[in-house]
Amino acid sequence: MGRHGENIRKRKDGRWEGRYKIYNGKKGKMLYRSVYGRSYGEVKEKLSKAKLGADVQKPENLPQNANDCQGKGDNSQVLPLFSQAAEEWLKEISKTRKYSTYVKYSMVYKTHLAGNIGSCQLSATASYIWQEKIFDYISKKSLSESLQKSIFYIANQILGFANQKYFTDVPLLRMPEKPLARPKKNLASSFSKAEQGRLLGCIYQSLDKFSVAVLLCLYTGVRLGELCALQWADLDLSDMTLTVNQTVQRIAVGGHETKTILLETDPKSESSKRNIPLTGEIIKHLVQLKGNHPYVFGGKKPLDPRTMQYRFKKMLKQAEIDGRNFHILRHTFATNCVENSMDVKALSEILGHSDVKITLNRYVHPTMDLKRKQMESLLDFYGQIYGQAA
Repeated sequence: MGRHGENIRKRKDGRWEGRYKIYNGKKGKMLYRSVYGRSYGEVKEKLSKAKLGADVQKPENLPQNANDCQGKGDNSQVLPLFSQAAEEWLKEISKTRKYSTYVKYSMVYKTHLAGNIGSCQLSATASYIWQEKIFDYISKKSLSESLQKSIFYIANQILGFANQKYFTDVPLLRMPEKPLARPKKNLASSFSKAEQGRLLGCIYQSLDKFSVAVLLCLYTGVRLGELCALQWADLDLSDMTLTVNQTVQRIAVGGHETKTILLETDPKSESSKRNIPLTGEIIKHLVQLKGNHPYVFGGKKPLDPRTMQYRFKKMLKQAEIDGRNFHILRHTFATNCVENSMDVKALSEILGHSDVKITLNRYVHPTMDLKRKQMESLLDFYGQIYGQAA
C-alpha cells in the first residue's frame, strides 16, 4: 500500500504503521522506530506523541555535513575538542608506555586523525559523522591493514579516555570487519632462486660484517632492528642458538620533526623474544667477527639500521638485483623454509609470531616452482589410485 501523511502506511497484515527517526547515542547514528494501530488516525496520533517525546528527533545542533563536526552538550556548554583530549591522552601514556610506542601513537594521531576529527567537539550528537569521515579518509589512501587498525584503536583509546575525564558519553568508533582499502601488493614478495644465487655470490665474495649480517638474516629471518641490536651475549656458540632479547630503531625526538635518535628497546611483542637454532655454516662466519666489543655488528653500540640498509642496497646493485626493502630477506627465509617442508608451527616460533596465521598470510609466498612440484606430485598419487582399482 502507498504511504499516507507523515511516513504512514498500511501493512499487508491490515495494521497501519508510522515510522519516525530517533538518535541513538550508543550507536552514534539516527535509527528508525515504528508505532502501530488499527487505523490511519490512531497511528497518526501515536506518531505525533512519539515525535514530541524526549530525545526522539535529530538534535538541532547535529552536524549537517562532514565539514561541520561541532556540537554542544545537553546544557549548551562548550565541550572539549577531540584534539584536546588527544594531547592529554598522549601526555598520560608517555608515562606508562615504551617511548617507541608513544612515538608511534603520536605519529598516527597527528598524521591520520588530527586533520580529520581533531577540531570536533566531544559531543555524542556529532560523533556519528566521525565514522564516515575516517572511512572516507582511509578509503582514499593506500594504507596497510595494520595501520588501519591502529587508526581505529588510537581513536577509540582517546574517546575512552575523554569519556572518563570529561564525563561525556561519546560512542566508540566501529572497527570495519574487513580493511576499507587494500594497498597494492608488491608481486616480488621474496627473492627468486636466481636472485638468491647472485646475492649469495656477492656475500661469499667479500665476507665482511655486513655480508655476514645479510647471511644471518637468510638463515634465521630476524628483523632488521633485532639484527642491529644483536650482542655476543645473545649467542651461544656451543649450543648453536641465538636469543632475541632486544631491538633497535631510529625514532623522532619529542618536539622535533627531523631530529631522531637510535633507541634500543624490548622486541615488539612477548612472542618476539625467542631462541633460534643456528647452523654450523653461519656460526663459522660469526666466529670470525668475534671481538672485544659487546655488539656483533655494531661494535661498542648497536648498528644503525640506516647503515645496514645502505650496505644492503649496495649488495643488491652489485648482484644486479632491483632495489628492495631489507625486510624481503625475512620473507625469503620464510618462503625457503616452507619450500623445504619445515613445520609451519616451528617456522612461526622462529619468526617470533604470536599466531601461525600471521606466518601463512604475510610471510609465506609459494613460488611457481613449488606449485609445479606440488601439482606434479599428483601424478604418483593418481597412479596409486589407478593401480589399486586395476
